[in-house]
Amino acid sequence: MILVPGGSFRMGSDRHYPEEAPVHRVTVDGFRIDRTPVTNRQFKDFVRDTGHVTFAEIPPDPKDYPGALPHMLYAGSLVFTPPPHPVDLGNWSQWWQFLKGADWRHPYGPKSNINTLGDHPVVHIAYSDALAYARWAGKDLPTEAEWEYAARGGLEDAEYAWGDELTPGGLHLANTWQGSFPHENLFADSYARTSPVTAFPSNGYGIHDMIGNVWEWASDWYSNRHETDAPKACCIPENPRGGREDGSYDPREPNVRIPRRVVKGGSHLCAPNYCRRYRPAARHAHPVDTSTSHIGFRCVIREKKL
Repeated sequence: MILVPGGSFRMGSDRHYPEEAPVHRVTVDGFRIDRTPVTNRQFKDFVRDTGHVTFAEIPPDPKDYPGALPHMLYAGSLVFTPPPHPVDLGNWSQWWQFLKGADWRHPYGPKSNINTLGDHPVVHIAYSDALAYARWAGKDLPTEAEWEYAARGGLEDAEYAWGDELTPGGLHLANTWQGSFPHENLFADSYARTSPVTAFPSNGYGIHDMIGNVWEWASDWYSNRHETDAPKACCIPENPRGGREDGSYDPREPNVRIPRRVVKGGSHLCAPNYCRRYRPAARHAHPVDTSTSHIGFRCVIREKKL
């Protein structure tokens, strides 16, 4: 694990998506964070030791999904399936497919495996799976503030984890999407899907893959915006924990009462024409009951209990 010294920093961004605003100063205590996302090899050790069954491997309980057709309630997970042509970018169902039998052992569907992907980040991980691993390892999941502070690597207000240019000198420093998402993948960074967790350089703290490759769970309940900046230096939030569970529900689906947590860092599917979230300040809401082929996690150990 990497020791990240405590300190204050300007969290969020006013230059991109509205949920990242406003920029506001917070303070975090020192903590240790995994050098890389949790890998398939590490997660396999956890499952072997505990017998843990992931959310994606358990058929949904009909009581939790009233109105769902019985034949649609089967174990599986969302897998990125690129269309062969341009599609409406407002309709994510054009490139996501819920596949029966997709899970952490079978990342692209039941006929796939992780035999050669031991050093790739584990995916198809719901929030409960990430938390179970963290507790088994004697660790915890990072707060959004801890995650963003670590991702910045000591750079104040930099656009990316390494500076202000996405590809300085034409060099790709993270696993993101090149081309027109979701149908054209040029994989100029050499990877069409996930990459080994140390394939790209570490940031200023020595941490790998804080940007791109896979989204990572934070422990905060999602809120649509950050709190405004403290009016006085004495009132800067210390170790903030995000919003409330009852405020995390998706307002676009008032009948769906599934809470959402924050995910950070973007993934190999983030592209300039669709999802410019390959930045430390970027954040997204994700339902706790949903796993996908581009979401993983990493853990922390704190010097102080929050």
